[in-house]
Amino acid sequence: MIDPQTLRRWFYRLLLLLLVGLVTFARILPLSTLPVTFPGPDLLLLMVFAWVLRRPEYVPVLLVALLFFLADMLMLNPPGLHAGLVVLGSEFLRRRAGIHDRPFLAEWAMVAGTMAAILLAERLVLTVLFVEQVSFGKQVLRYLVSVAAYPPVVAVTVYVLRVRHVMPGEAEALRQGGL
Repeated sequence: MIDPQTLRRWFYRLLLLLLVGLVTFARILPLSTLPVTFPGPDLLLLMVFAWVLRRPEYVPVLLVALLFFLADMLMLNPPGLHAGLVVLGSEFLRRRAGIHDRPFLAEWAMVAGTMAAILLAERLVLTVLFVEQVSFGKQVLRYLVSVAAYPPVVAVTVYVLRVRHVMPGEAEALRQGGL
């Protein structure tokens, strides 16, 4: 029989894969022929960061790398650059995931800082390599929209999908490999 904790872990990994697939599919649909005037939030990044900070065992690093590499390929972005930076950002946040008694504003600021670092690092690499880019103003606008969308994404993550912080009793079992 399968251990219930292992089953739950794999269920949430498959759920994340499904959600990322749905969001990516919606982004590549040609819903309008007009140019985009107001960018939407980066829901993939927000979902992964919210999940990594709540239950890091649900989001292994290889899954993050694979999901964002495939998203890079489908969105016709430079392959691997954004994926690599997201992996670094998610690992930075994963190291701070055990501190679940921090206020939400501190978590929000930490995610916003990580997203800003990813934006600036990606911009720097693409500038050094002379790759044509979206205007800096549009990227900053998307960043601000994404930062503003983080609380609703966390609310859906916690209250609808039930991805919550590790409870103190579960933390010991995780360290021993039980969960």
